[in-house]
Amino acid sequence: MRQLILDTDIGSDVDDAMALALILGTPSLDLVATHTVYGDTRLRAQLARRYGALAGRDLTVVAGTAETLSGRKVWWAGHEGTLHSGLDAETFAPGSAPEDLIARLQANPGELDVVAIGPLTNLAAALELEPQVAQWIRHLSVMGGHFGPAAKPEHNFKSDDVATRTVLTAGIPTTITAIEITEQVAIGPDLLQRIRAAGPLGAALGADIEQWWAYWKETWNVPHDPVAVLTLSRPDLFTLSPRGRVTIADGGLSTFTPDPAGTVRIVTDLDPAAVAEEITARIVAAGGETDGDGS
Repeated sequence: MRQLILDTDIGSDVDDAMALALILGTPSLDLVATHTVYGDTRLRAQLARRYGALAGRDLTVVAGTAETLSGRKVWWAGHEGTLHSGLDAETFAPGSAPEDLIARLQANPGELDVVAIGPLTNLAAALELEPQVAQWIRHLSVMGGHFGPAAKPEHNFKSDDVATRTVLTAGIPTTITAIEITEQVAIGPDLLQRIRAAGPLGAALGADIEQWWAYWKETWNVPHDPVAVLTLSRPDLFTLSPRGRVTIADGGLSTFTPDPAGTVRIVTDLDPAAVAEEITARIVAAGGETDGDGS
């Protein structure tokens, strides 16, 4: 059982909501708190609470830092939360995510994992307030970056390159699942049909997935964030690099250099079909369904 804190910019790309559902459908993952980051963090917190309620869970959610440390303008798709009526009724915990992160880690040093699937602003803010955070985190899992051929800046790292640099050079034991890895996995109509059938959670998530498809005029999407979460519960589906270090250039371009003294490993390969299947099965489980095959 891994106890974890999820740091998320839920509400734009549907993959954050999929990642949250995956966690809720995985018995080996114990979600102790959800922190929101980047832009309208209040709305994001209400969405996280709503998805928890759809799964029959009373989630602890704390809104976090809205503005980037880099000063880069927040990207906003414009459809965030539009398919969820009555979000203003969703209440969440008081306080700020960076301070909540510090308090939880200080009370449980070396016991909590952090899963960061948005810009790393909350974590960087916490490190600025309390540098010991780097020693208190058991393990950090990150979705972000691009380390493949012809690498280019990826959204999460680019959105706050200052925060990314602060976090990834702090010495925290870290696994990064980058975009060249996540893009090997796709959720298409067949898997969407199974998700939509998984009770109220599945119906709501299915609608959000279709909204994201319509936004990009596609009939599939890449589940970037669920892939990163899955490295925790199904490490057997992934191959990791040796230890190394990551450098972040201005603008968010990321470079990995092997180094035995480093604290970062990156995912170098995965089983795409098995990963897509496991993501779907765990989301279906979160909806309270068995998916017809006992999963």
